[in-house]
Amino acid sequence: MELIHAIALAIIEGLTEFLPVSSTGHMIIYSSLAGIAGNEFTKLYTVDVQFGCILSVLVMYHRRFMTDTRTGTFVVPGYLKSLPVRLQPMADFYSKILIAFLPAAVIGLLLNDFIDSLLESITTVAVSLLVGGIVLVFIDRIVNRQPKDGEVTVPDAIRIGFFQCIAMIPGVSRSAATIIGGMYQGLSRTQAAEFSFFLAVPTMAAASGYKLLKTYKLIQPADYQTLLIGNVIAFVVGLLAIRGFVGFLNKYGFKVFGYYRIALGLLLLGLMAAGVKLDVL
Repeated sequence: MELIHAIALAIIEGLTEFLPVSSTGHMIIYSSLAGIAGNEFTKLYTVDVQFGCILSVLVMYHRRFMTDTRTGTFVVPGYLKSLPVRLQPMADFYSKILIAFLPAAVIGLLLNDFIDSLLESITTVAVSLLVGGIVLVFIDRIVNRQPKDGEVTVPDAIRIGFFQCIAMIPGVSRSAATIIGGMYQGLSRTQAAEFSFFLAVPTMAAASGYKLLKTYKLIQPADYQTLLIGNVIAFVVGLLAIRGFVGFLNKYGFKVFGYYRIALGLLLLGLMAAGVKLDVL
């Protein structure tokens, strides 16, 4: 894979990972159009470039990951005497993320081969984009309830975790599935989006780590530089995407993303109907 393609894929990953448009679907589309879909390193790269996006969440929300949620106090070594007390609400925060992550971890391991086979279907991506777009256009009407106050509860976390499993289908969008799942639990758009970001950390870390463990022998010395450059770019673009997405979501809602998904899904289906061959990862 040439460096220019690696840069393009990193930008796509950073931009789309946190938007409800499917980063996997977009990278499959680009890889197909660029003629690099059959490359083994491409398959590894499109997963492990997620490390940059993981880091962008940790940096953007570092206070949320290291703050006593009851007092707003940042947990630092200077508070060692009361550290056990201060860690309790943090443990609650992390435990809910872990609980939400478990359904995808279990189902992902059990259905790993089946999920990999779905990655080979551009039709699956196109249909998922189309159907998901229709859902996003009407989601504010479907989930028409007053947002509740307070933090995400354990039952909320479990249900959001199962919603995340839907995103194992290429083109669905992990972000869209978890945000919609959060809104179904009565979370506001902002609450649902931020919990989706937090949940992305263990989910993407597990997926990237597992892929790297399985295929690290395929990595050539020159590939490490490509991976490093790609993750740096994904990190920077991811920061910008997170910063802009929450504000955009609160102001405009999901319709813009829904219409975009519908248009892209119809375009892909139209190209395939016209006999255009689209390779897959």
